[in-house]
Amino acid sequence: MKPIQMVDLQGQYEAIKDEIDAGIAQVIRSAKFINGPEVGLFEKELADYLDAGHVVACANGTDALQIALMALDLPPDAEIIVPAFNYVAAAEVVALLKYKLVFADVHPRYFTLDSEDVRRRVTPKTKVIIAVHLFGQGAPMEELMKLAHEHGLYVIEDNAQSIGADYIFSDGSRKRLGTIGHIGTTSFFPSKNLGCYGDGGAVITNDAHLASAMRSIASHGQSKKYYYQRVGINSRLDTLQAAILRPKLKRLDEYIIRRREAADFYNRHLQQVDWLILPECAPYSTHVYHQYTVQVKEKNRDNLAAHLAAFQIPTMVYYPEALHKAPAYHRQEISLPVAEALTSSVISLPMHTELTHDQLTYICDAIKSYGT
Repeated sequence: MKPIQMVDLQGQYEAIKDEIDAGIAQVIRSAKFINGPEVGLFEKELADYLDAGHVVACANGTDALQIALMALDLPPDAEIIVPAFNYVAAAEVVALLKYKLVFADVHPRYFTLDSEDVRRRVTPKTKVIIAVHLFGQGAPMEELMKLAHEHGLYVIEDNAQSIGADYIFSDGSRKRLGTIGHIGTTSFFPSKNLGCYGDGGAVITNDAHLASAMRSIASHGQSKKYYYQRVGINSRLDTLQAAILRPKLKRLDEYIIRRREAADFYNRHLQQVDWLILPECAPYSTHVYHQYTVQVKEKNRDNLAAHLAAFQIPTMVYYPEALHKAPAYHRQEISLPVAEALTSSVISLPMHTELTHDQLTYICDAIKSYGT
């Protein structure tokens, strides 16, 4: 059995090596390393996949969030609601742009924003809700969009971990995550479900005006070369990365199937482990399992990680600190009990497209042996 990894990028590359290598070679031959034709082609293909009006590629997922906020032209005292249990990127860009961060709690089983807690935190100065679709499934977008409509708010979807998942509305209709709010953002960091071989990101919108503004912001605020319409940043997706992403996008649905198969294996073989809470699928979202994140109850999470490490099984904790407790963002004493509890109970198991039956069996057997 080959060594188990949290993410097997090498194995995935070997399966599509010829097409990836050909794409890279073509870019090198063309010498069009910045804004080459592959970038525009990838933007169109991603827009088609998501059934979105506009995609603007950029340098990374954090830039995508910053570009999205800059395009909204918010007042300087704007309050922006973000989940406290999450990667730092959303909070980081709010702080960098000097808006007021308002942290909200999350659902104890779905890990995404608790819409009722968000409602409690809306004030006259609230302007944006950043809904993070975490670990592979969506935040409660129907409720959040209703709340946004009631109060005249913008909704930005951080879809870095859930690209390819669908939101299921109460009437049974579906839309891709990242296309429901005013702006969607995503990351193509290598470990993502759709990842390149470096940094990359994109913003997504159905609003032509916002799309134009974000394309300008990502290119120094230019309306055309050397004409500066607004303050911008320099955030470009390299042509080489676009050439890598194009063949991977064609296989994204296949990759999602493999992740779901691995998750189904975990679910079937770990369901009788009474000290684990397995990941629960929200009724309003499909799940693409960027992570397979369980909660450990009654036993010590860190001891479980050490136990699995002795079997050469890697694990990760996403995330060990609630953002409202982090020194960089600790502005006021607030209690967000779910986010705080999750930081000490969650642990993520290996999840990627190359997991084999033997590897999954080995992982599950090692977990069952803990504490026996």
